[in-house]
Amino acid sequence: MTRTADGDALTALVLPAFELNGEFLAAAHDIATPHGLTPAWWQVLGATLDEALPVAEIARRVGLGLARQSVQRVADILVDKGWAVYRDNPRHSRAKLLEPTQAGREVVHSLRDEQHAWSNAVGAEVGVEDLQHALAIIAKVIQASRTYRGDRSWAGSEG
Repeated sequence: MTRTADGDALTALVLPAFELNGEFLAAAHDIATPHGLTPAWWQVLGATLDEALPVAEIARRVGLGLARQSVQRVADILVDKGWAVYRDNPRHSRAKLLEPTQAGREVVHSLRDEQHAWSNAVGAEVGVEDLQHALAIIAKVIQASRTYRGDRSWAGSEG
C-alpha cells in the first residue's frame, strides 16, 4: 500500500512532534530541577492536585510514554519524600489513591512563577490564535489515531 497525501502530511508531523515533546521536557527540567523535582515527578504530582487518583488513572492522564509501572515508581518516590500519600480507594480495594500532601502542593506551587514566565514568553512569541489552532489540530490528530487503533483506554476507568 502506498501512502496518500494525507498520510504524507501526517508523517511529516511526527518528527517535529517528537522534537516538541523533547523541548517541553527540557523546559520542564529547567523549571523543575531547581525545586528538587524531575519532570516526571512534577507530572505525576501535578495530576493529583485537583483530586486523588489511582496510579493507573494517573498513567492514562499523564500519558507521554509513562507506563503504569513507571508512574508507580514515581508515586512511591513522592510518598517517600513526603510530597504525597496513599489513601484508600472506595472504588477499588487494591488500587490506592495518590494524594499530594501540603508539602507536595507547596513544591509544585514553588515553581509556578518560573512556569508562568516560560509559558508567557513562549506563548507571546507564538500568539494565542496560533496556539489555540494548534491545540485543536493536535486534539483532532490524537482522536483520529485513537479511533483508528480502537484505543478506549484513554476514556477513563474506575481503576
